[in-house]
Amino acid sequence: MKRRDFFKYLGIGSVGAALGFGFGKLIKPPGAELIPYLVPPEDIIPGVAAWYSSLCTQCNAGCGIIVKIMEGRAKKIEGNPLHPINKGKLCSRGQAGLQALYNPDRIKGPLKRMGNRGSGDFEEISWEEGLSILSKNLSELREGGNAGKLHVLTSKLRGHQDILINEFMGAYGSPNYSQYELFGHENLRLANNLSAGINAIPHYDIGETRYLLSFGADFSSTWLSPVNYSYGYGEMRQGRGSRGKLVQIEPRMSLTGANADEWVPARPGTENALALAISYAILEKGRYKGNDAGNWKELLKGHSPKKIAPLAEVSEEKIYAIADEFAMTRPSLAIGGGNLAGYENGVDALVAVNILNHLAGNIGAKGGVIPNPESPIKGKQASPRAGFTNPLITLKAKASEDEVKTLIVYNTNPLFTAPKVMKMDDALMKVPFMASLSSFMDETTAMADLILPAHTSFEDWGDDFAEPGVGYSVASIMQPVVQPVYNTMGAGDIFIALGKGLGAKQSAGLPQAGFKDYLKDSWKKIYAARGLRSGSFDEFWNDFLAKGVWRPIKEQNINAIKISASRVSRHITAATSNFEGSANEYPFYLMLYPQAGYLDGRGANLPWIQELPDPMTSVVWGTWVEINPVTAKSLGLKEGDMVSIESPYGEVKAPVYLYQGIRPDTVGMPIGQGHTAYGRYAKDRGSNPMELIPFKEGSKKDGELPINSTRVKISRTDAWVKDDTLVKMEGSTRELGRNIVKTMSPEEFQRIEAPAVKEVG
Repeated sequence: MKRRDFFKYLGIGSVGAALGFGFGKLIKPPGAELIPYLVPPEDIIPGVAAWYSSLCTQCNAGCGIIVKIMEGRAKKIEGNPLHPINKGKLCSRGQAGLQALYNPDRIKGPLKRMGNRGSGDFEEISWEEGLSILSKNLSELREGGNAGKLHVLTSKLRGHQDILINEFMGAYGSPNYSQYELFGHENLRLANNLSAGINAIPHYDIGETRYLLSFGADFSSTWLSPVNYSYGYGEMRQGRGSRGKLVQIEPRMSLTGANADEWVPARPGTENALALAISYAILEKGRYKGNDAGNWKELLKGHSPKKIAPLAEVSEEKIYAIADEFAMTRPSLAIGGGNLAGYENGVDALVAVNILNHLAGNIGAKGGVIPNPESPIKGKQASPRAGFTNPLITLKAKASEDEVKTLIVYNTNPLFTAPKVMKMDDALMKVPFMASLSSFMDETTAMADLILPAHTSFEDWGDDFAEPGVGYSVASIMQPVVQPVYNTMGAGDIFIALGKGLGAKQSAGLPQAGFKDYLKDSWKKIYAARGLRSGSFDEFWNDFLAKGVWRPIKEQNINAIKISASRVSRHITAATSNFEGSANEYPFYLMLYPQAGYLDGRGANLPWIQELPDPMTSVVWGTWVEINPVTAKSLGLKEGDMVSIESPYGEVKAPVYLYQGIRPDTVGMPIGQGHTAYGRYAKDRGSNPMELIPFKEGSKKDGELPINSTRVKISRTDAWVKDDTLVKMEGSTRELGRNIVKTMSPEEFQRIEAPAVKEVG
């Protein structure tokens, strides 16, 4: 090797070490081709960063992002300051999106199952073969008169990707396109539909309210649009003339509860009755001036504070105090979160929150509940929520009846998020053919016969109309910010390719070369129909891509929300939520909640998220069970002890975390760990508390699984779960003899001599 070549190679190697493992592809021995960065592509200037606008898909909030690109690699993600949802801010999940793009456990190309289903025995195949296998399966299914037995199950999709799949299924002849996520907020939509006739989530104007009454809505962490609401909460607390007040009602203190002025630990399952008691108190004191006040008082007569106080274990005085403050402070706002939605009577509880807002005059008011306008593409999108029956219940029933011949799954993991007693694995085993478009080998994808891995959001095209919005129309664009890292394909492109593979009839509405063209042509129609602005469409499109967000100049009409006593009367019940298991055998209520980083488990494969301390416990890399110190003492438990948590339906193990912010009769567990697949960072780590909850088909009004619906018992165990030692980042709450905190008695304080006041004369 020549000395000059040696130093050239050494120099590039040092740059590669600084840039990361991807740049290592350019570090070759002398004689290898180095031209790509000696004569770089015209859109790449070595050492100079470019920023591209796009869309965050780590949850469903619809935040806008800008991505820093250097030498063709994504380096950093920030919030888009032009986007009204997140206003330049971004949560930890959004920041960790880079680790989804460059995750070493991503599926790197199409796979075909070779061994038994679920064995993980796959072989690599080409895209041509993979698309051919699925196209042939769909052709044979339709030719056999079974087109209606094709099912497509996806995560929550909006915008034109949703429309494309709906059009594909319509052309194929199957109505069975549905969307499922564990925390999909279906009960909130249903409550709005039943009480006000709208199937949408409104804008909760937290930033402008002066009194916020939250029933288990952890908006600082995981509920609906955490970045938007956290920003609004900061504005509320800044005090525009007065500092806004937050009252949080929940059995287990969440991050939002920890930031509240008052935390009210009501007994689990009584929040519905408590909300109605507050409404009754407003009526009793004459705070509501509507002509139908008599109708409301008659409807709520069974929910007087005197009757509900011992049930909820909240004093009458507190109920009346909350009612007075809520009704007299202008503006005020009540919200109901996932804690309410997780009860068996979750829909009725969320209707009760709507009643509170109606009686206080908060609906349609600044600082209250503001309806969002309809999407510009409303009416073309799929209707996966028709009937509001949980799609997993429908899928399980039809699979058991041999009504599902082919199932296509995209970016959703029902085998992990469904209750174990639901036996979704048995249901999927009855499906003759299953294809997954997911990018990771999660529990559901491992059951597939064919895997066609889709791009991540950083490599794909798309758009979004956020729900909830911000009170006016907002559209976001998603564009590729890097070249595909692996041999993957966009989900939209996969469905377009399948349509073409099925023949002219199937692809008649999909003439485009790919999803990018489909998306652009769709926006041309919106541009023409709405008369967005002067100038050419290309100018509009380029501006849209550059800014990442579009707001129409002319707003659509917003339908007013109207709530009447007669409309909601069938949702008023004196019963509290049901919990499975007798109180004698199972003495503790179980409260499950989405963890700030893992959410429903989707974030567990990202090491940044695993390493991120939980905001309330500081625990990392594991599961835990939260127990009140008084309860732990009565059970002879100390922090870190491994215990068994057993319900009538299952048993899991976890270490104890002593938590003062939980009722003594309640234990809490985060959802997100306990994966049996999903890559090296998630597999076999911790426990999945979904194994504890019951499965009930319920009525058609149920849109979500009732995760807060069982009692449990706690017992010490010597059986340790692998990698589940309690590891936390917080220090000790005790001084350990170091005399850190100086104290004095009241008597000593009174003996302190006040400083003399000098007269000025």
